Amino acid sequence: MSFLFVALGGAIGAMGRYAISLIPIKTEFPWLTLLTNLLGAVLIGFIVGTVNENQDTSLNKTLFWKTGVCGGFTTFSTFSLEAYDLLRDKSYLFCGIYVALSVFGCILGVFWGKKIYLMLS
Repeated sequence: MSFLFVALGGAIGAMGRYAISLIPIKTEFPWLTLLTNLLGAVLIGFIVGTVNENQDTSLNKTLFWKTGVCGGFTTFSTFSLEAYDLLRDKSYLFCGIYVALSVFGCILGVFWGKKIYLMLS
């Protein structure tokens, strides 16, 4: 049953992300992606705050909002929450490593994915 809550939330989050991408802004800077990531970070912060304050929140409700909606909207929200948690816990070194590896590792991942595609095509 938990998978159903994640799937439903994910569908809503993905539709929200797509809706933002339809805003007619054409620039070289990825404003709409930045907006999506910022909104996702605010949303996941709000959800986590709500769950922490309201201990009787059901697991399925949390899965729907946090994993489903936020995950479907942007996985950057989860990355942001995890980096924040490391900072909150004063794990500055781990936070720096996590942020650097996530950002630069994913950029390299895109590079290598494109290289692999070109080699196979």
